[in-house]
Amino acid sequence: MKKCLLITVFIMLAISEVAQAQRSSIQIAKLKYNGGGDWYANKTALPNLIAFCNENIKTSIQEQDKVVDVGSPEIFFYPYVYMTGHGNVVFSQSEAQNLRKYLLSGGFLHIDDNYGLDQFVRLEMKKVFPELEFVELPYNHPIYHQRFKFPEGLPKIHEHDGKPPQGFGLMYEGRLMCFYSYESDLGNGWEDQSIYNDPEEVRRQALKMGANIISFAFTQD
Repeated sequence: MKKCLLITVFIMLAISEVAQAQRSSIQIAKLKYNGGGDWYANKTALPNLIAFCNENIKTSIQEQDKVVDVGSPEIFFYPYVYMTGHGNVVFSQSEAQNLRKYLLSGGFLHIDDNYGLDQFVRLEMKKVFPELEFVELPYNHPIYHQRFKFPEGLPKIHEHDGKPPQGFGLMYEGRLMCFYSYESDLGNGWEDQSIYNDPEEVRRQALKMGANIISFAFTQD
């Protein structure tokens, strides 16, 4: 009898572990690109955002993000890909085509200006979608009204040039494929508090907006 009970317990534990693994099978990734820009910036940002999302909006994202090359077929494994940096970006034609296929297939790219990225990334995204332009999203766009409400759009995390933060998007047939957070620097706000010494409320605003982006990317039609 005891032996049967132990076997039953082991089976139940095994089923629980499999279920947990399935729930945590989703991963998100950081985009690696050429050109010399520091694509690897904000090392603690995505793990902190993942932890915040898993706790506050009940996602089940694996705790550690991955790194994916812009030209790799592995990009199709990730429903959300994060791109950041301060400097130059260069996409080859094959990389641009791969990124285009990923986005048209339902993928989501979040470009986060870490100051100095703008002039480069706009040119390279033209290789990806020469027929499209970045458009500023209105404050009533659903990305600002997921679990957390941002009636005035993106929060301002770091000053940079002192310009107001803006959220831009690339739209295809009504679907937002790429969200570009400009003059906000959400990723710096997601980093460990000790790195930039941002006030906790500023960090929470950044994390809440990040959670909205994740929620939108995972649930839009």
